Amino acid sequence: MTARISLIFTASLLFLAIFNDGRAETRQKLIFDTDTAIFNDDAAALVMILRHPEKFDLLGVTVVAGNHPAKQGAEYMLHVMELMKRGDIPLYIGAQSPLVNSVERARRQEEQWGNIGFKGAFDSPEEIRPPLGGQFAKTRPRKENAISFLIESIENNPGEVTILAIGPLTNIAMVLNLRPDLGPKIKSLVFMGGNAKVPGNVTPYAEFNFWFDPEAAQAVIKSDIPEKIMFGLDITNHAILTRRHFDEIVAAKTPITEIFAHDMGDGWPGFYENPKATAYIWDCLAAGYLIDPSFVTASEIANLEVNTVFGPSYGGTFIPPEGSEGIGGKVGVMLNLDFPRFFEIYKDLITRPLPPSN
Repeated sequence: MTARISLIFTASLLFLAIFNDGRAETRQKLIFDTDTAIFNDDAAALVMILRHPEKFDLLGVTVVAGNHPAKQGAEYMLHVMELMKRGDIPLYIGAQSPLVNSVERARRQEEQWGNIGFKGAFDSPEEIRPPLGGQFAKTRPRKENAISFLIESIENNPGEVTILAIGPLTNIAMVLNLRPDLGPKIKSLVFMGGNAKVPGNVTPYAEFNFWFDPEAAQAVIKSDIPEKIMFGLDITNHAILTRRHFDEIVAAKTPITEIFAHDMGDGWPGFYENPKATAYIWDCLAAGYLIDPSFVTASEIANLEVNTVFGPSYGGTFIPPEGSEGIGGKVGVMLNLDFPRFFEIYKDLITRPLPPSN
């Protein structure tokens, strides 16, 4: 009898160990806020997140104007979600323009201070185009606005929601403007944008996401969100794709890598026409950080400020001089990475076969 009780007790402990081990890593509540661009950027980041349903409870995708108009960006995201058999995830359209910046203001900036390398939605046609293949996804955006969805999600899950923001920060700034009490209730904000110690990429001073809506970036940077992690040009400048990397990915020949091949081979940077071309990885670094942060090799906590004065450095990010009081916001700035390590994670996640149909 004693031996039998001991056996039952041992089996019970084994069951509890297995059960607790399975629950050891709680799924992270996540909202994916995006402006959508070529596949290497936002869409690939979404695929990376969707490959880890055991890690993330993806509450929804919110779309903002930036690389494309918000409604166009929504179509690209819905297409990828449909390919990934995740049409169940709700998608919401948010801000369709920046808080202050505009087509007219961009025109004036170019006239007075020189070329803006990329103007995103400001240069996009009004007509909504279908994604690759010529068919719109069957799933449609939800009628609720992204701002309302964000507010509701944060309210219902205080201290639990991480926001992965890989476009202009307009949606987040609008939430904080309407409900400033919600800042401390956001668990973490991981975002792509800005340039703390390096030059800009659309002007000598500014990175695109921050340039498109500097006022939103400034509001979010200075907010009381407890943790703000920045993947700006300081780290993305070290994440360079070459034709060799491109070939390794397109060799997988899946519907996802077909989009990658079309967007980056035929479009920018044009790997098919120019084998010596290179491209940067931006948003996928922020997504990768949530999956496995160990590829980041250098970072620091910095007090950051965004220039919202209309002029040549509009939208630029800078670190205020030491001793400056009351300006800027504390941000974890990612500075460098082990790129081969990151690329293996990235390649694995975007080259896997599509999930089977239900």
